[in-house]
Amino acid sequence: MAIRSYQQHTPQLGERAFVDASAVVIGDVHLGDDSSVWPLTVIRGDMHRIRIGARTSVQDASVLHITHAGPFNPDGYPLIIGDDVTVAHKVMLHGCTLGNRVLVGMGSIVMDGAVVEDDVIIGAGSLVPPGKRLESGYLYVGSPVKQARPLTDKERAFFTYSAANYVRLKDQHLAEGYGQ
Repeated sequence: MAIRSYQQHTPQLGERAFVDASAVVIGDVHLGDDSSVWPLTVIRGDMHRIRIGARTSVQDASVLHITHAGPFNPDGYPLIIGDDVTVAHKVMLHGCTLGNRVLVGMGSIVMDGAVVEDDVIIGAGSLVPPGKRLESGYLYVGSPVKQARPLTDKERAFFTYSAANYVRLKDQHLAEGYGQ
């Protein structure tokens, strides 16, 4: 695995965290307990901070980055991700905030300054534009995303099921000697 320091910032991995050998994690990144980072993922905290909560999985070929502070954006945008979040394959998260119990569908893009509240599903292939807020308890789909409907009880139960499933899977990988 490529865990790289940058400008005196070394990624901090929580207890029992898993980072696949083909993933790259750089700079000011904190990965929560029991979280997982899967093949070919890039998490680049080189110009701002990235915080990822507990039991969160970041799946294959996802790219997580920030927006630096500069003349066009004095504070920049860190990337903040809560607990029990499932970031599906090939997702781009850039300088945004995701609450707890969020599912980001395959191939989705969440842009600078967007805020996704707790208990949200973002459908596959969706685009969350800069500065958009997604209200808790809904499914959002499209490009740009639109609120589709309230979540069902079954969908709400899926958040913790998915998180626990990826905790089990990363534990199996760790038991076989992969990752940290």
